Amino acid sequence: MKTKVTTLLRDSAAVRWTALLLIALTMFAAYVGSDVFSPLKTLLEKNNLWNSTEYGWFSSSYSIFNVFLGMLIFGGLILDRKGIRFTGILSCILMVGGIALKYWAMTTPSLLETSMNFLGDQIKMQVFWAVVGFGIFGVGAEVAGITVSKAIVKWFSGKELALAMGLQLSLARLGSAASLAFSPMIANHFGNVSASVLVVLIILILGSVCFLIYSFYDKKLDNQIKAEETAPEESFNIKDVKAIITNPGFWLIALLCVLFYSAVFPFLKYASDLMVNKFSVDPKVAGFIPSMLPFGCIILTPLFGRIYDKIGHGADLMISGAVIITLVHCLFAAPFVTKWYIAVILMVFLGIGFAMVPAAMWPSLAKIMPERQFGTTMALTFFIQNIGLWGMPLLIGKVLNNHCIMPQYKQIQDAIIAKGLGVEATAQELERATAGIAHYDYTLPMLIFVGICGSSIIIAFCIKLLDKKKHYGLQVPNMKKND
Repeated sequence: MKTKVTTLLRDSAAVRWTALLLIALTMFAAYVGSDVFSPLKTLLEKNNLWNSTEYGWFSSSYSIFNVFLGMLIFGGLILDRKGIRFTGILSCILMVGGIALKYWAMTTPSLLETSMNFLGDQIKMQVFWAVVGFGIFGVGAEVAGITVSKAIVKWFSGKELALAMGLQLSLARLGSAASLAFSPMIANHFGNVSASVLVVLIILILGSVCFLIYSFYDKKLDNQIKAEETAPEESFNIKDVKAIITNPGFWLIALLCVLFYSAVFPFLKYASDLMVNKFSVDPKVAGFIPSMLPFGCIILTPLFGRIYDKIGHGADLMISGAVIITLVHCLFAAPFVTKWYIAVILMVFLGIGFAMVPAAMWPSLAKIMPERQFGTTMALTFFIQNIGLWGMPLLIGKVLNNHCIMPQYKQIQDAIIAKGLGVEATAQELERATAGIAHYDYTLPMLIFVGICGSSIIIAFCIKLLDKKKHYGLQVPNMKKND
């Protein structure tokens, strides 16, 4: 007869929060890598001669293998079969390897001299290898995301689950904020964008070390759980995939996920360029304004998570967040909104909406699906999310390149080529045109984001209605009364 363990490792607040910190640092590194090029579009056009279509391909490549090769689904199956430690270490290796390949591409100037036809578009070989590297990184980062989510459920179920998820997201988004704010400074200081990639590579290695340390805690907890079990836990079965995809709650959360994140993460890829083109912000500091969004989430996501833990109203939080981001994108699209300080205010409100939805969405998914299916559930959700993360940046890049180049920019360029035939232009317009950097009108791309956001409001209301019918408990607190 087995002796039961009366106190598990996760029952110690100090230990479970230490475990959370370690895996959150891993995701911090992943988010740094995800957004390192987000504020560098203008520099890539100027120094590496990329155009908006090439930048769009690069930005969308984060999800290219996850979408077209189904790598996230495989990652979820591996997670439920092999466990958190194996899957997490594998994802770290992929992240480091992908960024290393991207760094090689950006430090090999000869790759700019040749190009290739890539799915109907002519792109430089440097762009192609950056796409491959970022795609490999994207597989690792997304699998790491589902692995960390399952780890948090494992350590915090019945405790401060939403708060823990919110704090993990906050620290991860601090990585995004750091990239948006400091990546242009690093690139400008060293005179090339590859310096920023090298910094990311170092941070990712340190993040991987954090996950290795976490693995020791995870193994000890597993041993305790096995010692306490009186009956074997029901393991994941491939038939559970059918149970997941026939669950209407899963589909609504997945749809909200893809619509909501498609309106935020792809926007961040272009937000710095939006600040330069619409709000006349200096490219060297344009990344600071978008960085306010993840900085705001650092405080607000745990706050909303705590509200969900203590008070409930998860569906209401999702609806409110979707409404806020829709209104913000409407104002970004408005042609009369051109002052930089208004952009700052709008970014703050976008951060509020961006904090609300994930703080309620991920804990709600944990209520809808059983824990043994959670890894595959997260994988399928992230797979659907990645369709948007792949398609939206590419769509915006093509729209900008084909429909949004300001006519005056072309007139200025033609005048320069013809040795200046009296075309009126500002100093900034002359500098951009001389360097071959296009000036864009972002109204149409922002209206596309508005349409995506509006759809997310409808889905959020549907989630609330389904919760009333199925009694998932999305409106009730997460924490038990004795906590």
